[in-house]
Amino acid sequence: MADIPPNLDWVRAAPEDAEGPGPWIEIAFGEGDDGEAPVYIRETNDPDNVVTTNRRKWDAFVLGVQAGEFDHFVEGVEDAEDITSPPRAPS
Repeated sequence: MADIPPNLDWVRAAPEDAEGPGPWIEIAFGEGDDGEAPVYIRETNDPDNVVTTNRRKWDAFVLGVQAGEFDHFVEGVEDAEDITSPPRAPS
């Protein structure tokens, strides 16, 4: 396993008003600004298990999510709208 820098700035992918421990996905960007710069991904409930990719692949993934290329993964999933939509205010 690659060495993970100890001083990474982890950003949690959770709604701003989310409460509790998650689990949530966290992303950290390593040094460098080119396509090969490292990107680190982990879950809050297992922070020692870190997946590493690079900025070029991460950017392609994010663009694919924005374009709906992965929507089929939640088709038929119960409460998929709750997973993919921002939380609603209580009524």
